[in-house]
Amino acid sequence: MTKLRRSLIAAATVVGAALLTGFAGGATADPVDCRVVACAALTFDGEPGRSTGAVLDVLAEKNAPAAFFVAGKGPLFRHPELVRRMAEEGHTVGNHTWTQPRLTDVPVAEARRQLVQTQRVIEQVTGRRPTLMRPPQGRTNQQVGALCRELGLVQVGWGAGGVVRVREGADVAGVVDGLRGRGFTLVSVERVLGARGVGAGRMYP
Repeated sequence: MTKLRRSLIAAATVVGAALLTGFAGGATADPVDCRVVACAALTFDGEPGRSTGAVLDVLAEKNAPAAFFVAGKGPLFRHPELVRRMAEEGHTVGNHTWTQPRLTDVPVAEARRQLVQTQRVIEQVTGRRPTLMRPPQGRTNQQVGALCRELGLVQVGWGAGGVVRVREGADVAGVVDGLRGRGFTLVSVERVLGARGVGAGRMYP
């Protein structure tokens, strides 16, 4: 068995364990079963930017977990300290490609480069290899799904099924309070996916 294949199997095992057990991660570690409790997971795209520090402050104050889908070229290189802080404070750091192209419009070799390069740099900064990715503009197809399975990545969309995309400039405190006021428990994206049995390569929702 090649070293690459062993690495991919190990990555897939980690992802599978996370999804099956539904570990909380993030800023809340309280046991929550999202199969019986109304759960919501906050997500941010293309971070980090100038306002990310303030967003992290609010999440810490509210004890709310989130997932940040990080673009490699630009945001990650300009603000590695914020990406490191995301991970240190228990948030999920996901892959949002290197330059945010539509993965459905580029050759598979370029799509692979976009994801692998971002994986590598995020792992260098945080010490953790991402297991989640968000395709730019939500564009995906069977080819992208196959590539994500190969890399042990779960695709995460937005706007349904408990995944809430928080747009730039939004009142994060208001979003958190609004969701909790409607009876939602804020959890990590991994916990939402685990409750729905979503595996590597699949797009959710």
